Order: sequence, then C-alpha cells, then structure tokens
Amino acid sequence: MLGRAYRALSVGIVSVVLLIAFEATAVGTAMPVAARELDGVSLYAFAFSGYFTTSLFGMVFSGQWSDRRGPFGPLTAGIAAFAAGLVVAGSAGAMWVFILGRAVQGLGGGLVIVALYVVVGRAYPERLRPAIMAAFAAGWVVPSIVGPLAAGAVTENLGWRWVFLGIPVLVVLPLALALPQIRRRAAGPVAEGAPAASFDRRRIRLALAISVGAGLLQYAAQDQRWISLVPGAAGAALLGPAVLGLLPRGTYRAARGLPSVVLLRGVAAGSFVAAESFVPLMLVTQRGLSPTLAGFSLAAGGGTWALGSWVQARARVEPYRERLMTVGMVLVAAAIVTAPSVLLHAVPVWIVAVAWGFGCFGMGLVISSSSVLLLQLSAPEEAGANSAAFQISDALSNVVLLAATGAAFASLGGGSMTAQAGSGAHPAAFAAVFLPMAGVALVGAWVTTRLRGR
Repeated sequence: MLGRAYRALSVGIVSVVLLIAFEATAVGTAMPVAARELDGVSLYAFAFSGYFTTSLFGMVFSGQWSDRRGPFGPLTAGIAAFAAGLVVAGSAGAMWVFILGRAVQGLGGGLVIVALYVVVGRAYPERLRPAIMAAFAAGWVVPSIVGPLAAGAVTENLGWRWVFLGIPVLVVLPLALALPQIRRRAAGPVAEGAPAASFDRRRIRLALAISVGAGLLQYAAQDQRWISLVPGAAGAALLGPAVLGLLPRGTYRAARGLPSVVLLRGVAAGSFVAAESFVPLMLVTQRGLSPTLAGFSLAAGGGTWALGSWVQARARVEPYRERLMTVGMVLVAAAIVTAPSVLLHAVPVWIVAVAWGFGCFGMGLVISSSSVLLLQLSAPEEAGANSAAFQISDALSNVVLLAATGAAFASLGGGSMTAQAGSGAHPAAFAAVFLPMAGVALVGAWVTTRLRGR
C-alpha cells in the first residue's frame, strides 16, 4: 500500500479521511456549547441527522457519477461542498442556519465517501483492499485522541466556531497528493475507451425522494406537535418506495449475501452513531464534565477502532471474518447498554471511556470487514452503485434512528436542558436513547450470520 506505485495515492486519500474524521470527532465535543449558544438544544439530534439527510442524495449521485465518469469529479466537488458547509456552520447566528451548514457538509461528505470506495475498488488490487480499509480506520485514531482535546480547548478558549472554520484550508495538501493519482488510475468509465454512459434519472429521482423524505421524517420527529404528523406521513410515503428502489432486493429481510452486508452497515452505524451523539451531552449535563473531558471520554475509541480494523486485515483471520463480525456487534451492544450506567452518580464516569473502547473495537471489526465483503461481492462496473447503497444504508439508518432517539429524548424532557451542568436531571430521556440502540445492535449480531450464501 505504501510502495512507490501507491504511496502518493494512499497518503492522499487517507489524509482526506483523516481530516473528515477530525471534523466528525470535533463536532461531538463542540455541539453541546454550540446548541446552548444558539438556543437549539431541542434540535440537538437534528444537527447531527441534518448531515446524514443530505448525504443520502450525495451518495447516490456520487455512485452514478463515479460509475459513468470516474471518481475524480465527485471527489473534488464533494470536498468543495464539505468545506463550504464548515464555513456556513461556523458563522451561523441561529440553530437552523447551523443545521443548514451541516446539511451542505453532508452533501459533500456523501459525494466524497462513495468516490473513495470506488477509488479503492479501481486503483488497488484485491490483496491490498483490506489494508487500505484498515488505513481508513486508522485515519480516525489521531483525530479520536487529539480531536476531543483540541476541540474542547478551542471551544473553551476561542469559541466553538473555530472548530469549524479552522479545517477547510487543511484539505489543500491531501488533494494535491491524491487527485493526480486518481486521475491517472481511476478516471473515466470502467471499460477503457468506452463512452461515458448517461445518468440513471430514475435513481437520481429516488435519491432526491429519499433525502427529502428523510428530512421531513426528522422534522416531524423533532416538532412534537400533532400537526407534525402531516410532514411525517409525507416523509414516510417518499421514503418507502425510494429505499426499496435504491437498496439491493432483500435488504430489509436480511437475504443472504450482499443484501445482508448492506443491512449490517446500516444497523451497526446507526445504533452506534445515535448512541454516541448523546454521550458528551449526557456527561456535561448529568455529571458536570467540561466539554473537553466529555469529548475525551470517547478518545480511546479511536485506537481500539483502528486495532479492530487491523485485526480484520490479517490474512489468517479471513476464514473467521463473519464470526469476528458477530463478536464485534455483541461488543457494540454491550458498550451502548453500559454507557447510561453513569446516570447513577455512584458509577464513576470513566466507565464510559472503557465501555466505548470495547465498543469501538467491535466497530473496527464490523465496519472494515463489511467494506471488504462489499467489494468482494461487487462486479467492477457495479462498485459505485453498490457502494452508494452501502452508504445509503449507513446514512439512512443514522437519520431514522437519530429521529427516533431525538423524539424520545425531547418528549421525556431532554429538550428543556441548556447543555450545561445543573440544568436539570432527565435520566429517563437519556435511557430512552441508549437502551433501544443496544437492542438494535443485537439485531446486527444476528445479521452477521447471513453475510454469505449457505
């Protein structure tokens, strides 16, 4: 992966992942303070799910674009949109403007992540793909350890806005390294010399429907009024047919093979992200931690996530990949169900850090392995569409589960807190987030038994 032929490409694309990872970990630390300053704690979950809602459209469009004309275009456009969203969020004067910035980030992130998968599928031989997927996971290590500390220090001393405004300029160097290599190795249609195919307009329409439907569903979940049933019903009506048209047939009944791989990605990522999004808020409001310490409670997870990814990349574990993924999902469920134990003041707060370390190890086993299986089960000309379906499952699950947990959190009094210590005890609101997500993770453990044909 770091030989002369692949060095510049590998360093470039892993650096892009590194910067996206830094932003993702920093957002979790800065969010409680941003929500308080913008008077938007009741919209706390929306600030996360707004990102995933627009990324749904970006993923489908990126898959179409990458399969027909290569990943170069969607990657550059995605980086530009991601940077623009950071600027909008960092300069926001109201919570809805902040959410708009997160939505622009999501569009860019959706374009980038699918394009990166297509780059891996086209530019690297199969023997190197587990290693590059492990490198993507390793790219989260430093941000996960340094990110919460850096974001907390910046938030407390300079203000939360600089957590967003300081990142866009850093993306220039990795792009300069990666883009020439991507243009040379992965540009153009799959068949060399073949004309670029036209876009599938039906899939683009379905992508727009799934993004709008997810947004309406999230809005309805956060509104908490009877009238919100109208946009909720409209969102569900748009979402159902679009999901069935964009995901592999049999995904929602966990059909063996590719459908179960796609489903597992959504179940694993959705349960984990929905739970993790509320960890810093719980520690700040219920246990009085500073934003820095609350974010740092998740820091060890970066190292254990990378360790899990490294373990799955070893050639000797290939025959046991599915069993490792089962163990991984059990660890995720155990971590999520352990986290709310700190609502009891007799339980030390470091329990969250330990539990999250084990949970992230499980995620490292599951996420990297599912990426490897996806590429193994995809023909070269289908890598973009299948990668898009894979990421749609991830983002859609995040939107739906964040909407559900956000609604439960708000309905039990969570929205009345002010994101600071002593703002009121609402342990039931947090329990309503974590315990159901642990159950979803256990469903994922069952799905791991259906990743291969009999």
